[in-house]
Amino acid sequence: METTNFFSNVAALNITGDLQLTIRKGAENNWIVSVMLNNEQCGDDARKLIPPLNLRGTTDELDSGFFERITTPMQIASGLMVDMEGFMKQVEEAKKQSAMEKDKADRERKEKEAKEKKYKETMQKVDELEKEGKYRDAWMKVPDPTEYPEQAEIIRKRKSALSAQFAPDLFGGTSTEVANEEPQREDIDTEEETDPEEVPELSEDDN
Repeated sequence: METTNFFSNVAALNITGDLQLTIRKGAENNWIVSVMLNNEQCGDDARKLIPPLNLRGTTDELDSGFFERITTPMQIASGLMVDMEGFMKQVEEAKKQSAMEKDKADRERKEKEAKEKKYKETMQKVDELEKEGKYRDAWMKVPDPTEYPEQAEIIRKRKSALSAQFAPDLFGGTSTEVANEEPQREDIDTEEETDPEEVPELSEDDN
């Protein structure tokens, strides 16, 4: 039996996918060969739109020109489906990345909203304590500016304003206490300077 190079020629096509051949006898001495390349790894349904390549001819014509006729179309179809496969993989990866970025953005947004809510609630509590005259408690309640860089200047000014409210009271109380003690010391000194023996005695003539 004569040796053919059919499978060697198929291997030389260097295509990706399943090469499907449908062969049937046509009118007279003609044969009809339908060649179709299918790549199941390609997730793009557009691959199904690629039509089969149909060849018609005698056995001699097909023997001499079959691979010459199918090589370029099959390689183009193979490359197209490989590109589709790569494209679909990139699309899926893009979807995943998009979902990850969306989740990250949502998480950051929620964290920011929670932080802003905590800041507002804390500052409202500071306002309440200030209205009650509890300046020291209000000052201690003011958040750390490093935790809220965007409001750092506002926080520093608020702490400074509150400290100015309760600081004078501390020193003022001390000053008042000292002022109250000083007159008492003067009275004591006056009493000590008076000598009972130096007080003149009243004579009978004075009566």
